[in-house]
Amino acid sequence: MLQNFLEQTINGLQTGSIYALIALGYTMVYGIVKLINFAHGDILMVGAYISFLCVEKGYGLTTSIFVSIVFCAILGIVIDKLAYKPLRDASRMNVLITAIGVSFLLESLALILFGAEPKVISLNNAPKFLSNTIYLEFFGIKMSYLSIFIILTTLVCMIVLYSFIKYTNLGKATRAVSQDMVAAKLMGIDTDFTIAVTFAIGSALGALGGIMYALMYPRIDPYMGLLPGLKAFIAAVFGGIGFIPGAMVGGYVMGLLETYIKGYISSTWANTIVFGVLILILLFKPNGLFGKNVKEKV
Repeated sequence: MLQNFLEQTINGLQTGSIYALIALGYTMVYGIVKLINFAHGDILMVGAYISFLCVEKGYGLTTSIFVSIVFCAILGIVIDKLAYKPLRDASRMNVLITAIGVSFLLESLALILFGAEPKVISLNNAPKFLSNTIYLEFFGIKMSYLSIFIILTTLVCMIVLYSFIKYTNLGKATRAVSQDMVAAKLMGIDTDFTIAVTFAIGSALGALGGIMYALMYPRIDPYMGLLPGLKAFIAAVFGGIGFIPGAMVGGYVMGLLETYIKGYISSTWANTIVFGVLILILLFKPNGLFGKNVKEKV
């Protein structure tokens, strides 16, 4: 019984790590421009496809992951410049519609370029630390190298990102822009550059989350980002969107809750129960676990 519980917990941490990576991207963008980037789930799909293409061209998996992260970081900047920047002073409804339009555009392009048939990233020449067939055993519990890599990578990303925001000059500029964009401009901060960096970091994290998802669940298709993107968004809101450690906690809670329900109740009802439980929690704490009430002038 205990061994089964520990195995389910490890599976939950692995799944939750992926949700946390994607949620970090959501919370980065929202924290600075108060924008819910609903195209973020499709960024992870693009990241998975780019890695697949690179591996098919003969590049190593680690090189493919790096190329994918860089490509999606640049894509995030392009999306901001072309789609979101012109709407900085527009109504939230217009921005929301634009974000949904960008999402449909990315999905349609992927469908045209790659077709509807699912793709799989080959792990034949993958390095040992990305293997899902080699295991380490702790007290009778087996963990694949891939699971360990996913969990550790997420923790490292959170620590690096939190340190970047808290201690670097660019991170301090990001916090200034998130608090008052007009005042930040008056202080000489290049707000457009700061926002572009935020989109780049958020998209890079989304790409990494997409690659990890494609390795753990070997299936890449144009709509693969919808469900994990939605779950990661809920995780970010649950943790307190705009707060980096909150996104991590929300991702882990989502992953563990989903895994426990699949393992002990029903796989069929897992998503329904997860979303229902989180809705109930947010009814009592609308701003999330670590969110704060913020008054807005109208």
